[in-house]
Amino acid sequence: MKLSVIVPAYNAEKTLRTCLDSILAQTRPADELIVINDGSKDATESILREYAEQHPACFRYQTVENGGQGRARNIGFELSTGDWIGYVDSDDWIDPEMYEKLLDAAERENSDMALCEVLAHYPDGRTEKEYIYRPDRAIAATGFPNNKLFRRELIEHIRYPEEKLWYEDAEYTAVAIHRAKKITHLPETLYHYRRGLPSTMNNNNAQKNLDLLTVMMHLEDEFLPEDRDDFEFLVLNHILLDGMNRVQAMTAEDKKEVLWLMREYVKDKIPKLSASRSFREETRNRRIIMRLHYLGLSDLAAAILNMKNGR
Repeated sequence: MKLSVIVPAYNAEKTLRTCLDSILAQTRPADELIVINDGSKDATESILREYAEQHPACFRYQTVENGGQGRARNIGFELSTGDWIGYVDSDDWIDPEMYEKLLDAAERENSDMALCEVLAHYPDGRTEKEYIYRPDRAIAATGFPNNKLFRRELIEHIRYPEEKLWYEDAEYTAVAIHRAKKITHLPETLYHYRRGLPSTMNNNNAQKNLDLLTVMMHLEDEFLPEDRDDFEFLVLNHILLDGMNRVQAMTAEDKKEVLWLMREYVKDKIPKLSASRSFREETRNRRIIMRLHYLGLSDLAAAILNMKNGR
């Protein structure tokens, strides 16, 4: 039973050591720790060279031309030989017992995937637990691969899209969850995620949010027509709620066009909100925000959210 951990790294000199040290300190050590240096321009490569010299038995790295996080993870997977695969981002870190606990639980229950909860860390010192898993709706865990451990057979034929898409995580994890026969959930918070650092999700580029529509178009082939309910859940939560909330909060001049395109996609896939079981099962507050976006009233949706958050 071999464990491989894959880390994509791009200009990660400030956080890379914390990340790697947390993986190397695991109570169940990784048999392979593979880092893909995605064309970094800072001191990332020299740090990786140092770790390779210090940990020759398990540590490997490869430097490639910059091609995006999804491509870097795919390269790492091709280099790996583990029976179980884990992913960690270079600006995050993990608890010492994370892989021991996930691996033991997955093997005990003969699962294809095991996952834990995530703790978000903000620059001002605040922390917030992010509830990734819903027992009644496994597909809700879509979007974040790093708190998960994947059996190799499950993901052997799944790859991250390599078009430098945002939301490539959503596509990969949605397919993996959809194909998993059994998923084990640990309620413990074992993965630590830095919030508020410069990232693809923290900027004013409205147009790039249309990558989410590309991802959903890819997922249509995976889910439809058999699993329309789960597909609608993804459309409602990732586009109509989170995606449109994110774009509405921007100041980009083209945000109204982006919001219109997102709304039109949702209306095409879900012509009547009340007919969607996924919509009906959402909480009242979430349904209100979703319906406002659906009706083209994103300004009002934002105002309500700002009032709720005390802004």
